[in-house]
Amino acid sequence: MNRTSRLWRSLAVAGVASLVLAACGGDDDEPADDGTAGGEAPASDEPLRLGTLLPQTGNLAFLGPPEFAGVDLAIEEINAAGGALGHDVEVTHTDSSDASNSAVTQQSTDSLLNEGVAAIIGAASSGVSFTVLDRIVQDETIMFSPANTSPDFTTYEDDGLYFRTAPSDVLQGQVLGDVILGDGHANVAVMNLDDAYGNGLAQYLSETIESGGGTIAANVVYDPQASNYTSEVSQIAAAQPDAIALIGFEETVTIIPELVNQNIGPQSVPLYFVDGNISNWGDQLPAGLLEGNKGTQPGAEIGEEFRERLLEVDPELVDFNYSAESYDAAMLLALAALQAGSVESRDIADNLVDVSREGTECTGWEECAALIEDGEDIDYNGASGPIEFTDAGDPETATIGVYQYGPDNNTTPVDFVERTME
Repeated sequence: MNRTSRLWRSLAVAGVASLVLAACGGDDDEPADDGTAGGEAPASDEPLRLGTLLPQTGNLAFLGPPEFAGVDLAIEEINAAGGALGHDVEVTHTDSSDASNSAVTQQSTDSLLNEGVAAIIGAASSGVSFTVLDRIVQDETIMFSPANTSPDFTTYEDDGLYFRTAPSDVLQGQVLGDVILGDGHANVAVMNLDDAYGNGLAQYLSETIESGGGTIAANVVYDPQASNYTSEVSQIAAAQPDAIALIGFEETVTIIPELVNQNIGPQSVPLYFVDGNISNWGDQLPAGLLEGNKGTQPGAEIGEEFRERLLEVDPELVDFNYSAESYDAAMLLALAALQAGSVESRDIADNLVDVSREGTECTGWEECAALIEDGEDIDYNGASGPIEFTDAGDPETATIGVYQYGPDNNTTPVDFVERTME
């Protein structure tokens, strides 16, 4: 079944009334306008429908709120300016959970595909995305992750339908390794969860440490669903490292007390975090426990204004991880749809690279949309950075933030490093 017929079937089931098509330029006897020239806003028969596949439950649930808020903020701004292609953009939120709850992931994916969304924004976890990417691509639907960082996506057979605003862990591994070496640590233990994300980031971090003259004292891989981490931490302690890189998710809050129990806690041996666990842990851990420790997070500095706008969407936000990347994912999808004059997945996918690079630079919906409607080729610069997609759907250049914990176990940025994929 093609996408158009499936969409109309979904509309019939939902009982949605048909919407009036805004008129395009040109009279009836002339060829149809492509929707991108002449200074008039293009329109479509149907609204742009997006879905999210992001964590509401599971060990990445703390990443869900900023990601949902980023998507909602972008859509609010688009719709406040009149929407895209003559309609408000619509979004359906679903739960991706985590890799241990594949039934939830599959159910959410199926519901979005049955609804006929043009693109699915998610998942947050690389491991989760790999479980449903083939299904989404088979359905001729775009999968656009704001947080997948596994290098394996770069060469994955996705038929040109997979994109991400988060950079490959090749870049984060390099920056984190440089930070650790720059802090004077040369004998580093790596403890990582056993999945595509954890193993990939551990590999690129280790390569950077070793190429910089350091050694990997131990590389301990763990099961994120384990009831305790006594054995794994014992292996780390036996290696007597002068720094520990901990690559994980929410289970981090269980691992850290065990490090303390075995006298290699973060006030004894410096601990380095990554994007999956550099949360504002606050009072979940004893005051001052993480003070001085560091970690990395892909993404440019988002600034106070953007944070305030996110807090208007969700006043209870504590973390802002991948909020900007989620915002940019929704923006880029809508801009690509506008340039294509279409809400069909393939048409949008064919325009995503173009709207991200080598055109007139712009930021925000109103500015970029006005340029497209005037027939301009645009280069969208987002809240997360310049983006600049490669043909593989990866951001070619990315910024990695370096953060440090204060006495309240919350982070503040200390540096932002820009790197380009070679």
